[in-house]
Amino acid sequence: MSELFDAVDALLASRAALPPPAERKRLRAAHGLTIDEVATALKVRRATVSGWESGKTEPRPPERDAYARLLDKLAELYPAAPADTAAPDPDAAVPATLTAPPEPAEARTPSPGGASEAAAMTATENHQPSPAPVAAAPAAATRPARATGPSSTSRRPGAKKAAPAGGTDPRFENGPLAVVDVEAGQVLAYCTGGLVLDVPAKSLPALVDWTLREAKLGQPKLAGPGKDADPLLVLTEAALERYGLPTTLTEEERLAGRLPEGHKVVKQLVRAEWKLTKRGFGPWARIYRPATGSERACVQLCIPSWHALDTRHWGEAGQLPPAELARVLGVYASRVMTPRGSTAVTGLELMTALHPPTRASEPDATGKRHSEHNPGSLGKDAIDPANWPPCEVPDGHPVLKDLPRFHVRGPAEKLFEEAYDWARPMTDAECTLRHLVGIDVNMAFAAGANGLPVGLGEATHVTNPVFDPKLPGSWLVDLSHVDLSRVKVGKEWVELDGDLLPSPFTPKGERPEGPAWYATPTVAYAVELGYEVRPTEAWVRYENGRYLDGWYQRLRDAYLATMADLGVAADLSPEDFLKAMDGYKSRDPELAIVVSAVKATVKGGLGKLRERPRGEGWRPGEPWRALSRPIWRPDIRAAVISRTRVNLHRKIVKHAAFTGQYPIAILSDCVVYAANGGSPLDFLPYREGKALPGGFKLGINPGLVKWEGTQSVLWGEEVRERFDAPELNLARYIKDGTVTDADNGE
Repeated sequence: MSELFDAVDALLASRAALPPPAERKRLRAAHGLTIDEVATALKVRRATVSGWESGKTEPRPPERDAYARLLDKLAELYPAAPADTAAPDPDAAVPATLTAPPEPAEARTPSPGGASEAAAMTATENHQPSPAPVAAAPAAATRPARATGPSSTSRRPGAKKAAPAGGTDPRFENGPLAVVDVEAGQVLAYCTGGLVLDVPAKSLPALVDWTLREAKLGQPKLAGPGKDADPLLVLTEAALERYGLPTTLTEEERLAGRLPEGHKVVKQLVRAEWKLTKRGFGPWARIYRPATGSERACVQLCIPSWHALDTRHWGEAGQLPPAELARVLGVYASRVMTPRGSTAVTGLELMTALHPPTRASEPDATGKRHSEHNPGSLGKDAIDPANWPPCEVPDGHPVLKDLPRFHVRGPAEKLFEEAYDWARPMTDAECTLRHLVGIDVNMAFAAGANGLPVGLGEATHVTNPVFDPKLPGSWLVDLSHVDLSRVKVGKEWVELDGDLLPSPFTPKGERPEGPAWYATPTVAYAVELGYEVRPTEAWVRYENGRYLDGWYQRLRDAYLATMADLGVAADLSPEDFLKAMDGYKSRDPELAIVVSAVKATVKGGLGKLRERPRGEGWRPGEPWRALSRPIWRPDIRAAVISRTRVNLHRKIVKHAAFTGQYPIAILSDCVVYAANGGSPLDFLPYREGKALPGGFKLGINPGLVKWEGTQSVLWGEEVRERFDAPELNLARYIKDGTVTDADNGE
């Protein structure tokens, strides 16, 4: 009989009464509980509780009974207020007040379902008073009536929202961007924070006009003399069809990267006196009118179905529903900046946004201000191609036009600072161990940029210079005498097995054979290792500064904040850190996309500093488009990569000096060691929870390391034997062990 009673109790528990989703959230917030605290108590994932509060999912036994009990107790402590004085949803966005549009907009009723959690944008300036909100349409209406006055908006239930990271600028109170979609014939703009706006525009020119006049989209500038970010509209396939645009580009259009100028929508824009940038109407189109005074009139478009969101960096973001896509891009925008193109383009734009090239001067005798150079920036004018040091530019640059056509520049003619791609055969002792363990440096290139002095202006040529480690530049010097079997570690000379170490001076780890061009951090490291250097020539930049510090800090903070949201905090013990990293992406796949995009912004932005010709009918010796940018700076890219490689080598040397262990493979920021255990803790020298000073340390901060993957030593030997390559770089495959013939050119 007791079994029957238990079965009945289970049935009752499975139908335990629960309050509506909005009330669940209100009760949690009223008691000061976070989603994480509730999830921990109920032993479920954070995303599960978010789903219950949004109405996307419903709890099932046994968690449902416990969740119902929690809510019942909270309801006793915090009874709902009467309908006419009910407290607002603590996470709800304030309804927007829009100026009267050419075509009246409808006030929509909230509909079920909806979005996932969105981060509210960061805003720091208030330039105008916020108008009073307009009430939303009654919830009972099946079809909202058109508003007779200003447009009204509604916030759909089901949208998760991260805590705002600052004040709200009333000019941009609806966030930095919107995903435009069409549902049941109605055009909707999904903003951050779960806000949904009705869009009255019937054409693309009208959509641009509505965005600038009424939508209150955009983002405040990141630096004092900078410019506010233009609003970003992301067009779904349904929106493309609504506004007369193709859902996919033809092969010809894809190769051209744009619609033809004769396309009907492009003609519509021209007739409405809107302009397109030189790149035309492509996946990241910019539609603008020339600025009048300080007022800008520009809207950025992002078209995922035209491959605007590269899957290598944005994963499946382009396939997400509108509200979820708004969340992903909104979190990225609030923590990095509103996307201006690919992650690489955005990484470059972030540098300029943090160091605007000009600023307003002090008033002159007549009281007028004018534009002047902003100290610490790269200025508004690109370096003349004729003034570039020949050693710093890539092949085909105009300054090299007089070189013979098939001339190959060697190390004494070309600065070649690149990331590591090095491996060596395993020793007999290493072959007796069981595992190969890979560790990966977090945000390695961002860490390499932090605190790095870089040139701000043109280079000066010097012969027989005295090396100065604080002076950014490129140095022609012979480092072949540096012997890694005896180096300084701190103030002490140590003996190492130099044959098991890569050279810190070349990407392939080979010992230099004579004079070569190096960036300042590489030469400085040779001095640090205890060896004299005598450059014969240099291109140095006397005007310099730590240009990338703010860039690093913003990207670091974006990375750490998003990883913390995924349950990986910066103050974990090594053991807890490894546990937290296990499966972190599955806790919130949307935020995992943001992490990927942030990391791609670092690498892509640095890569853009040395952008090569891309089609354009270019011929060697001719200038290409990127050279016209002040931020085309291959010397800065080289310095960051140099410092990143040196930072890694320094840790490897300290680890070898302390443990006698040497890496068997390095690929960029991943290092592989042979060990008896499969965890990084099996070979990293921790003592009472403290890492070797200056060596590898587990943690999420940039410059610290995480576990990349583990394979068996037998696997490594079999792979190398399979491809008859005793020095095959196993760091390339350590993550999941998958090696294909295509990886090796077969």
